[in-house]
Amino acid sequence: MIPPTARLLPDGRRLHLQHGPIDLVVEAIGRRPSPPPQGEGDRAKRGGGGCPRNPVDGPPPPGFAWSPSPSGGGDADLAVREAYRAATARFATILDELCTELPLLKRPVDGTACRLQGRVARRMHHAVLPFAVDGFITPMAAVAGAVAEEVLLAMTGAADLARASVNNGGDIALYLAEGEEVRIGLVNRPDRPRLAGTATIRFGDPVRGIATSGWRGRSFSLGIADAVTILARTAAEADAAATIVANAVDLPGHPAVTRVPAREVQADSDLGGLLVTCDVGRLSPADIRSALAAGLAKAEALIARGLIEAAALNVQGQMLSTVATNFHRQRHAEEVGEAGRLEARTTGGACFETRTSGPLLSMAPDGDGKGSRSMAA
Repeated sequence: MIPPTARLLPDGRRLHLQHGPIDLVVEAIGRRPSPPPQGEGDRAKRGGGGCPRNPVDGPPPPGFAWSPSPSGGGDADLAVREAYRAATARFATILDELCTELPLLKRPVDGTACRLQGRVARRMHHAVLPFAVDGFITPMAAVAGAVAEEVLLAMTGAADLARASVNNGGDIALYLAEGEEVRIGLVNRPDRPRLAGTATIRFGDPVRGIATSGWRGRSFSLGIADAVTILARTAAEADAAATIVANAVDLPGHPAVTRVPAREVQADSDLGGLLVTCDVGRLSPADIRSALAAGLAKAEALIARGLIEAAALNVQGQMLSTVATNFHRQRHAEEVGEAGRLEARTTGGACFETRTSGPLLSMAPDGDGKGSRSMAA
């Protein structure tokens, strides 16, 4: 097997980690040091060593291949360097750990005792367990979010950071220090990413995980949503919930929807013979509203159970979202524009916004297809 790789992206500040199907874009921002005491400035400037240009300079963990660092960067922050090295070291074995328990990870969760041993595998199981009452689900529904969480925990355990994110193909684990906030770019179609809105997450909000699912994404879906984006406490929980809500955005038996058994598309799929959506023809406005309403009902039920904080649902250019504001949850839906696009608007708290300016964390894939754009707010 090709060994895991680690390289800085051309912007010189984000780290790209890749191993088999796992593809992460990692970003860390170190805390700004306090100004030195009066009279200590010159000594601080002369003090030993700054960081090398590349935050991941130095010998890599065994089996890793470094790409050369980009030229022209200034000295990297020490905390960022340590965070990236910790992320790289932890990432090195994650895929192998998951592969050793893959048969169990592909079995439906039924409420019996967890037999998984690995830390990431157990996180996957516990993330999907609350959703087992909603129907068929396996730990694989939380794999991307659980991996992102694991790498983020390695980073925050190794360095004093202001903000950090691990983006696993649009499933994002976040860390925010006190006083920090971040804005997340939302896309309405993963295969043709276009900014459809943003979500602002602040230190005091309960959201630290974002995930997107839908039939146009890289994973299978039983529903017809182009994209469902979930905000939740953790990335693994958001990942699992996005699967459930995307499955609920549906028009059972509709002639415009083409479905095939999952095993016919991917022989080793954990979904087996379940019918997954492979094409959706043009739908009428009434059909779109019906599908969105079904998904919204599921999302609001998950909010009521305390499993997610907010959800944004997209079908053929129309969006409907729930809103979580300062722990008082409410729904706002209004038709705007000539196309009758459905969207929600709020102020305060962890919320979805319809307009954006300035830098943000985006779920859209990079132009080379490797990872996702991620710009610090």
